[in-house]
Amino acid sequence: MRLAGFVLAGGESRRMGRDKALMLYHGQPLAASLAQTVSQVTDSVHIVGDPARYSSVAYSVIPDVIASRGPAGGILTALLRNETEWNLIVACDMPNITVELLRILVQHAAQGLGDCVVPLGADGEPEPLCALYHVRCRPALEQAICENRLRMRDLVSELRPVLVPGIDPSCFANINTPADWHPLEEAR
Repeated sequence: MRLAGFVLAGGESRRMGRDKALMLYHGQPLAASLAQTVSQVTDSVHIVGDPARYSSVAYSVIPDVIASRGPAGGILTALLRNETEWNLIVACDMPNITVELLRILVQHAAQGLGDCVVPLGADGEPEPLCALYHVRCRPALEQAICENRLRMRDLVSELRPVLVPGIDPSCFANINTPADWHPLEEAR
């Protein structure tokens, strides 16, 4: 199964006060660190965000096809690349995502039972920003964006999901504020 990987880096990082994707994590920008993890299970990796802002990141950067549509717009951008049928999407602010987790998701996608493979977090809610999406999800995402329905957790149910329980919830920890970042900074 061929697989393309995408790291979403188009957010505004308002709560952090600086661009999360460019914060150094293990000596490289956070977006590059996640791209490196994603590259271990995919055939290609791209950063979805502003090419001018992320030109220093050592991966291909593609702009959102529709600006200001949040992660839904970033996922649509990935699906419009149309390199492969399956596309692995991760947010740039989830540094605990592991290769093992991604392999579990890929195994579920290979079974072909749905149009997206989404792990469940500790609260039993889907974690749509660490998931696989088939290109068949594109029309539903386009429609949702046209209707300004952008919350991915709500949209997952419309995308024929395979929901994957039992994943370590620490994998999905988001780095949104300086307080979230501080423990990671100390551990480096």
